[in-house]
Amino acid sequence: MTAPPPFSVIEHETLDSTNDEACRLASDGVAEGTVVWAHRQKAGRGRRGRRWQSPEGNLYFSAILRPAASPAVAAQLSLVAAVAMADTLAELLPEGAPVEQKWPNDVLVDGKKIAGILLESSGAVADRVDWVVVGCGLNIAVAPDETTLPATCLAEEGATSVDRKAVLMALLDSLQRRRREWDTAGIAPVRTAWLSRARGLGHEITVRLPTHEFKGQFLDMDDSGALIVRLPDGSEKSVTAGDVFL
Repeated sequence: MTAPPPFSVIEHETLDSTNDEACRLASDGVAEGTVVWAHRQKAGRGRRGRRWQSPEGNLYFSAILRPAASPAVAAQLSLVAAVAMADTLAELLPEGAPVEQKWPNDVLVDGKKIAGILLESSGAVADRVDWVVVGCGLNIAVAPDETTLPATCLAEEGATSVDRKAVLMALLDSLQRRRREWDTAGIAPVRTAWLSRARGLGHEITVRLPTHEFKGQFLDMDDSGALIVRLPDGSEKSVTAGDVFL
Protein backbone atom coordinates (compact mmCIF):
# COMPACT_ATOMS: atom_id res chain seq x y z
CA MET A 1 0.00 0.00 0.00
CA THR A 2 1.30 3.43 -0.96
CA ALA A 3 2.08 5.66 2.01
CA PRO A 4 0.05 8.88 2.26
CA PRO A 5 1.95 11.98 1.12
CA PRO A 6 3.36 14.48 3.62
CA PHE A 7 1.19 17.40 4.61
CA SER A 8 1.48 20.80 2.93
CA VAL A 9 0.06 23.77 4.83
CA ILE A 10 -1.76 26.75 3.32
CA GLU A 11 -1.87 29.52 5.94
CA HIS A 12 -4.58 32.21 6.14
CA GLU A 13 -5.11 35.08 8.54
CA THR A 14 -8.91 34.78 8.44
CA LEU A 15 -11.44 32.43 6.85
CA ASP A 16 -15.12 31.88 7.34
CA SER A 17 -14.34 28.20 8.00
CA THR A 18 -11.27 26.09 7.33
CA ASN A 19 -13.54 23.11 6.57
CA ASP A 20 -15.50 25.08 3.98
CA GLU A 21 -12.28 26.15 2.25
CA ALA A 22 -10.79 22.63 2.40
CA CYS A 23 -13.99 21.08 1.00
CA ARG A 24 -13.90 23.59 -1.86
CA LEU A 25 -10.27 22.79 -2.62
CA ALA A 26 -10.88 19.04 -2.38
CA SER A 27 -13.79 19.31 -4.84
CA ASP A 28 -11.45 21.20 -7.19
CA GLY A 29 -9.01 18.29 -7.11
CA VAL A 30 -6.35 19.61 -4.75
CA ALA A 31 -3.91 16.90 -3.67
CA GLU A 32 -4.19 14.75 -0.57
CA GLY A 33 -2.17 16.15 2.29
CA THR A 34 -3.19 19.76 1.72
CA VAL A 35 -3.93 21.48 5.03
CA VAL A 36 -5.90 24.72 5.39
CA TRP A 37 -4.88 26.66 8.52
CA ALA A 38 -6.51 29.92 9.64
CA HIS A 39 -5.59 32.13 12.58
CA ARG A 40 -9.23 33.15 12.89
CA GLN A 41 -12.58 31.80 11.71
CA LYS A 42 -15.60 34.03 11.23
CA ALA A 43 -18.07 31.15 10.90
CA GLY A 44 -16.39 28.08 12.38
CA ARG A 45 -18.59 24.98 12.50
CA GLY A 46 -18.82 21.99 14.79
CA ARG A 47 -20.99 18.90 14.58
CA ARG A 48 -24.59 19.35 13.39
CA GLY A 49 -23.85 22.86 12.21
CA ARG A 50 -23.17 24.17 15.70
CA ARG A 51 -21.07 27.29 15.98
CA TRP A 52 -17.43 26.69 16.88
CA GLN A 53 -16.12 29.69 18.78
CA SER A 54 -12.87 30.75 17.13
CA PRO A 55 -11.02 33.42 19.12
CA GLU A 56 -7.55 34.34 17.92
CA GLY A 57 -4.81 32.41 19.66
CA ASN A 58 -6.29 28.95 19.16
CA LEU A 59 -5.68 26.46 16.35
CA TYR A 60 -8.08 25.83 13.45
CA PHE A 61 -7.12 23.61 10.54
CA SER A 62 -8.58 21.14 8.05
CA ALA A 63 -6.69 18.37 6.27
CA ILE A 64 -7.64 16.88 2.90
CA LEU A 65 -7.34 13.09 2.71
CA ARG A 66 -8.14 10.77 -0.18
CA PRO A 67 -8.41 7.26 1.27
CA ALA A 68 -9.24 4.36 -1.03
CA ALA A 69 -12.18 3.43 1.16
CA SER A 70 -15.95 3.14 1.26
CA PRO A 71 -17.91 5.87 3.07
CA ALA A 72 -18.39 3.61 6.11
CA VAL A 73 -14.68 2.84 6.40
CA ALA A 74 -13.60 6.40 5.64
CA ALA A 75 -15.76 7.57 8.56
CA GLN A 76 -13.23 5.86 10.85
CA LEU A 77 -10.84 8.72 10.10
CA SER A 78 -12.75 10.74 12.70
CA LEU A 79 -11.44 8.31 15.33
CA VAL A 80 -7.98 8.34 13.76
CA ALA A 81 -7.86 12.14 14.07
CA ALA A 82 -9.25 12.17 17.61
CA VAL A 83 -6.65 9.65 18.79
CA ALA A 84 -3.88 11.60 17.02
CA MET A 85 -5.04 14.73 18.82
CA ALA A 86 -5.04 12.98 22.19
CA ASP A 87 -1.59 11.50 21.51
CA THR A 88 -0.19 14.97 20.83
CA LEU A 89 -1.82 16.54 23.89
CA ALA A 90 -0.42 13.80 26.10
CA GLU A 91 3.05 14.75 24.84
CA LEU A 92 2.54 18.51 25.28
CA LEU A 93 0.90 18.47 28.71
CA PRO A 94 2.57 17.65 32.04
CA GLU A 95 3.13 13.96 32.68
CA GLY A 96 -0.01 12.27 33.94
CA ALA A 97 -2.40 14.94 32.66
CA PRO A 98 -5.83 13.28 32.29
CA VAL A 99 -6.32 13.43 28.52
CA GLU A 100 -9.65 11.80 27.68
CA GLN A 101 -11.70 10.92 24.61
CA LYS A 102 -15.42 11.79 24.69
CA TRP A 103 -17.68 10.10 22.19
CA PRO A 104 -17.92 10.72 19.36
CA ASN A 105 -15.00 13.06 18.61
CA ASP A 106 -14.15 15.44 21.45
CA VAL A 107 -10.91 15.50 23.42
CA LEU A 108 -11.00 16.53 27.09
CA VAL A 109 -8.50 17.31 29.80
CA ASP A 110 -9.80 16.40 33.25
CA GLY A 111 -13.37 16.58 32.00
CA LYS A 112 -13.01 19.94 30.24
CA LYS A 113 -13.23 20.20 26.45
CA ILE A 114 -10.02 21.23 24.73
CA ALA A 115 -10.51 20.00 21.15
CA GLY A 116 -13.02 18.71 18.63
CA ILE A 117 -13.07 17.02 15.24
CA LEU A 118 -15.41 17.57 12.27
CA LEU A 119 -15.33 15.06 9.42
CA GLU A 120 -16.85 15.81 6.00
CA SER A 121 -16.61 13.84 2.77
CA SER A 122 -17.68 13.71 -0.86
CA GLY A 123 -20.17 11.34 -2.34
CA ALA A 124 -18.87 7.90 -3.21
CA VAL A 125 -17.69 6.93 -6.66
CA ALA A 126 -17.86 3.15 -7.20
CA ASP A 127 -18.40 2.80 -3.43
CA ARG A 128 -15.32 4.88 -2.61
CA VAL A 129 -15.17 8.39 -1.28
CA ASP A 130 -13.41 10.91 -3.49
CA TRP A 131 -12.11 12.90 -0.52
CA VAL A 132 -12.39 13.38 3.23
CA VAL A 133 -11.79 16.64 5.09
CA VAL A 134 -10.75 16.33 8.73
CA GLY A 135 -11.36 19.59 10.56
CA CYS A 136 -9.70 20.15 13.93
CA GLY A 137 -10.15 22.86 16.51
CA LEU A 138 -7.80 23.03 19.50
CA ASN A 139 -7.90 25.56 22.33
CA ILE A 140 -4.32 26.74 22.79
CA ALA A 141 -4.39 30.20 24.40
CA VAL A 142 -8.11 30.76 25.08
CA ALA A 143 -10.83 28.63 26.67
CA PRO A 144 -14.08 29.81 25.05
CA ASP A 145 -17.14 30.42 27.16
CA GLU A 146 -20.74 29.63 26.21
CA THR A 147 -19.93 25.98 25.60
CA THR A 148 -21.99 22.89 26.49
CA LEU A 149 -19.06 21.46 28.43
CA PRO A 150 -16.64 23.46 30.55
CA ALA A 151 -13.67 24.34 28.34
CA THR A 152 -9.94 24.59 28.89
CA CYS A 153 -6.84 25.33 26.81
CA LEU A 154 -3.19 24.30 26.62
CA ALA A 155 -2.01 27.49 28.34
CA GLU A 156 -4.24 26.84 31.36
CA GLU A 157 -3.14 23.20 31.59
CA GLY A 158 0.61 23.92 31.67
CA ALA A 159 1.58 22.75 28.17
CA THR A 160 5.24 22.72 27.20
CA SER A 161 4.44 24.65 23.99
CA VAL A 162 1.67 27.09 23.11
CA ASP A 163 3.18 28.17 19.79
CA ARG A 164 0.45 27.52 17.23
CA LYS A 165 2.72 26.51 14.36
CA ALA A 166 4.75 24.15 16.55
CA VAL A 167 1.57 22.55 17.87
CA LEU A 168 0.17 22.24 14.34
CA MET A 169 3.32 20.48 13.12
CA ALA A 170 3.21 18.08 16.07
CA LEU A 171 -0.45 17.31 15.40
CA LEU A 172 0.18 16.68 11.70
CA ASP A 173 3.07 14.33 12.54
CA SER A 174 0.78 12.42 14.89
CA LEU A 175 -2.04 12.33 12.36
CA GLN A 176 0.36 11.01 9.73
CA ARG A 177 1.51 8.21 12.05
CA ARG A 178 -2.01 7.19 13.01
CA ARG A 179 -3.17 7.38 9.38
CA ARG A 180 -0.36 5.04 8.30
CA GLU A 181 -1.27 2.68 11.14
CA TRP A 182 -4.91 2.71 10.01
CA ASP A 183 -3.88 2.07 6.40
CA THR A 184 -1.82 -1.00 7.35
CA ALA A 185 -3.58 -2.44 10.43
CA GLY A 186 -7.14 -1.18 10.15
CA ILE A 187 -9.18 0.34 12.94
CA ALA A 188 -8.26 -2.13 15.73
CA PRO A 189 -5.20 -0.30 17.19
CA VAL A 190 -6.92 3.08 16.88
CA ARG A 191 -10.03 1.75 18.64
CA THR A 192 -7.87 0.27 21.41
CA ALA A 193 -6.09 3.59 21.91
CA TRP A 194 -9.41 5.48 21.94
CA LEU A 195 -10.96 3.15 24.51
CA SER A 196 -7.88 3.39 26.75
CA ARG A 197 -8.73 7.08 27.25
CA ALA A 198 -12.52 6.86 26.98
CA ARG A 199 -14.38 9.04 29.46
CA GLY A 200 -17.27 7.29 31.14
CA LEU A 201 -16.45 3.75 30.00
CA GLY A 202 -18.33 1.33 32.25
CA HIS A 203 -20.43 4.09 33.82
CA GLU A 204 -23.96 5.34 33.35
CA ILE A 205 -24.38 7.93 30.63
CA THR A 206 -27.23 9.88 29.10
CA VAL A 207 -27.51 9.78 25.32
CA ARG A 208 -29.41 12.67 23.79
CA LEU A 209 -30.89 12.16 20.33
CA PRO A 210 -32.83 14.70 18.22
CA THR A 211 -36.21 13.34 19.40
CA HIS A 212 -35.52 11.85 22.83
CA GLU A 213 -32.86 10.84 25.33
CA PHE A 214 -32.14 7.68 27.31
CA LYS A 215 -29.80 6.39 30.00
CA GLY A 216 -27.63 3.31 30.04
CA GLN A 217 -24.17 1.91 30.74
CA PHE A 218 -21.38 2.81 28.33
CA LEU A 219 -20.13 -0.67 27.41
CA ASP A 220 -17.95 -0.30 24.36
CA MET A 221 -17.36 1.28 20.97
CA ASP A 222 -17.46 -0.93 17.90
CA ASP A 223 -15.19 -0.86 14.86
CA SER A 224 -17.43 1.61 13.05
CA GLY A 225 -17.23 4.07 15.94
CA ALA A 226 -20.76 3.37 17.17
CA LEU A 227 -21.38 3.62 20.91
CA ILE A 228 -22.61 0.42 22.59
CA VAL A 229 -24.93 1.08 25.54
CA ARG A 230 -26.57 -1.42 27.90
CA LEU A 231 -30.11 -0.33 28.67
CA PRO A 232 -31.81 -0.82 32.06
CA ASP A 233 -33.67 -3.89 30.73
CA GLY A 234 -30.35 -5.57 29.92
CA SER A 235 -30.57 -5.16 26.16
CA GLU A 236 -27.84 -3.42 24.18
CA LYS A 237 -28.27 -0.46 21.85
CA SER A 238 -25.90 0.80 19.16
CA VAL A 239 -25.75 4.58 18.79
CA THR A 240 -24.26 6.12 15.65
CA ALA A 241 -25.20 9.77 16.24
CA GLY A 242 -26.07 11.78 19.32
CA ASP A 243 -24.65 13.64 22.32
CA VAL A 244 -23.37 11.96 25.46
CA PHE A 245 -23.56 13.32 29.00
CA LEU A 246 -22.02 11.72 32.07
